[in-house]
Amino acid sequence: MPIEKKEDTSIRLRKRKYEELHKDERKKATKHFDTLIKAEDMDEINAFLAKHHITKVDLVFAGYEALKAEYGPKDEQNKE
Repeated sequence: MPIEKKEDTSIRLRKRKYEELHKDERKKATKHFDTLIKAEDMDEINAFLAKHHITKVDLVFAGYEALKAEYGPKDEQNKE
């Protein structure tokens, strides 16, 4: 049973043309993590984020900053 394609309207055609023209720009401007997390863990994370009004982007940056703080001083000591 194939999925029915919505009717082409002028707005949809314009959006498709815009997306096609700007595809390379978007690829250069953004990146994503290809990772798999168990569904139960992801549900728990999503519930926590929703409860505290935190975005996934904020989660990634907070984790990155925490890891930099943890590993950064050690890297500096190793350079000396």
